[in-house]
Amino acid sequence: MRKSPRAQTGGATELAESAWAIVLFCVACGAAAGAVLPLLARLLLALPWAPLEGPAELLTSVPEPALTLGTVALGVLSGLLLGFWGVHESLSVRVSATHVTLAVRDGSQEFPRAEVSACFRDGKQLVLVGPGGLELAREQCGLNWRRLADALTAHGYPWTERDPHHAEFRRWVPGTPGLPPGADALLVARAKTREDEHGAEARELRGELLRLGVVVRDEGKRQYVRVVRGA
Repeated sequence: MRKSPRAQTGGATELAESAWAIVLFCVACGAAAGAVLPLLARLLLALPWAPLEGPAELLTSVPEPALTLGTVALGVLSGLLLGFWGVHESLSVRVSATHVTLAVRDGSQEFPRAEVSACFRDGKQLVLVGPGGLELAREQCGLNWRRLADALTAHGYPWTERDPHHAEFRRWVPGTPGLPPGADALLVARAKTREDEHGAEARELRGELLRLGVVVRDEGKRQYVRVVRGA
């Protein structure tokens, strides 16, 4: 399991979410959900009409305390699995004077200091931008933002409070003019994958768009784009 919080190693700063905190939080939530499930099932059956009446009757047919013990155990197991998934998806950052490394999903990306022109927070995402304006990385981040900003600036990376290219974005709709050939089709495909919550495919399509010089950011279900000329 990934080590947690922050450590100094050879002049570098490492920040990571506590794996144990993630797992314990998910397990606690799962146990609580399991404990209230029998109560919710009984409340459903007390209504004149209720959805899932059959499963609720089947659930409440199990005698106590076996019912509550069983649902709590199921909740703990579900929380444990969710916790391990959360650890797998959590971002860790290693910052040194020469490189910044982002590690997530059993992989890592390393960016030389000279290739990073801006670092900033966009909602719950950490974004790194290169000198030409293309995004180098955009990852979900659960780290303490103040500590992360302090670590980056302490090692000479430019931290900004907002995207320096924010004003260049415009809302995308099918047929938006000015996009390079093929970008519109990729954005249509990405809109569908986001609706289906296929995160991995959406990330892959974002990479394809970057290769065309198109940066995309999301606001709710809407996609906003900007074009980097000469990319």
